[in-house]
Amino acid sequence: MADRLAVGAKVRALRRQQRMTQTDLARQLGISGSYLNLIEHNRRTLGVDLLVKLAQILPIDIKSLSTDRGGRTVEELFEVFGDPILDNVDVIAQDIRELATAYPAPAEAIVRLYEAFRAARASAQDLAETVSRDAGFGDAHLSRFPSEEVGDLIQRRMNYFPELEDAAEAVRRKANLNSDFIFAGMVDYLKRAADVEVRVEQTSRMQSVVRSYNPERKVLLLSEGLRRSSRNFQLAAQVGLVTQGHMIDRMVSEASLTTDGARASCRVALANYFAAAVLMPYEEFLDSARKERYDIELLGHRFECSFEQVCHRLATLRRPGAEGIPFHMLRVDIAGNMSKRFSASGLRIPRFSGACPRWNTFGAFLTPGMIRTQLSQMPDGQVFFGVARTVGRESGGFSATRPHYAIGLGCQVAHAGEMVYADGLDLASRDAVVPVGPSCRLCERMDCEQRAYPPLHSPFTVDENRRGVSFYAAPPPPPK
Repeated sequence: MADRLAVGAKVRALRRQQRMTQTDLARQLGISGSYLNLIEHNRRTLGVDLLVKLAQILPIDIKSLSTDRGGRTVEELFEVFGDPILDNVDVIAQDIRELATAYPAPAEAIVRLYEAFRAARASAQDLAETVSRDAGFGDAHLSRFPSEEVGDLIQRRMNYFPELEDAAEAVRRKANLNSDFIFAGMVDYLKRAADVEVRVEQTSRMQSVVRSYNPERKVLLLSEGLRRSSRNFQLAAQVGLVTQGHMIDRMVSEASLTTDGARASCRVALANYFAAAVLMPYEEFLDSARKERYDIELLGHRFECSFEQVCHRLATLRRPGAEGIPFHMLRVDIAGNMSKRFSASGLRIPRFSGACPRWNTFGAFLTPGMIRTQLSQMPDGQVFFGVARTVGRESGGFSATRPHYAIGLGCQVAHAGEMVYADGLDLASRDAVVPVGPSCRLCERMDCEQRAYPPLHSPFTVDENRRGVSFYAAPPPPPK
């Protein structure tokens, strides 16, 4: 039913964009106007023959009829209507699904309006706190966060950019890069290709900066406080910005980003993607990942990259015909802020609220530096296998701040056997499965001792004489 709803709405939208009446389109399709009306109102399916004819008449991308975006919009709408300010609005799950599938454009508009509302609310709260401290403040920025716009672009492209992959392979050939002299090779290539001099500078002179490029003097400074893997990565990213700047500019201009901040963030994200592709070339890296069964630490040693860099690269192996495991990846700090999120596995990662504390990514902070594994099951029955570990950043000496993050990488349980981390686990058994959810507001599990908010799907009731495993968990019925 959901597929039919999505197709009917999209056919109607495309016809209206072309300023065609139902009668005009029906005549060109060779069907009656009443039959087209039934298709647009989801009472008849769109057959293959009609779909082919439709693609010849309307500027339709058959891939756009995929329900993947519709599924994401449904989850996002659940988060929107899960906001406490809408608690008194009588909306049921079926209403939300029909809105997303029958009216995808208005549904996405609601999500964007909610994003703007959240940004404005957060800015107002920040300003209120600033004023309460009698401090001065500058202009308030109430627009959508640039990182969210860039994150949406990466998700739409499934974290795969073939243009950057091709450019990275070309640079590796021209620079004759190999694993033994990767840094020296890039330094030499940057000098030959753009007359840029690279210097490793003392941390005291760099202060809090780890990479600084002066385009007028054509001098790139890298902090001596960077680890070897981070130094290589920062150099490769600057190689991308200097030598592939025109291509990156074109990709950014075509991305429909709304602010200068978002466009600048996108340039950085694309340069980082290019850097990963240079340091971990696609075919060689994919072959190694398969042979070593996705051993993250071993791949890091082989390609001289950090744990986080390897995880991120594993999540980009989406080349048609040469795909790796479809992973999801996220990065969180110790306060629960999610600074990276991407999903090719089907896991729905919340955008507007904190994720489930039962995810092993959060538990990784309890065992710093150790890899944790987890079999988890979502309320809809999907089972995922994931690994997580904390990572730290070092960019100075004894007095330098060392932020810590947790990196989570996971896939559907069907792919878990391809990973070395699943050895010894009974993947068919459900005894070791941890029941999790996307977030408290979207999770239907009422027996969770870590529930922090009442769920969207159930009314919030309090019995002052009885207490469940948490304040919001429904207590069992009293004994007779």
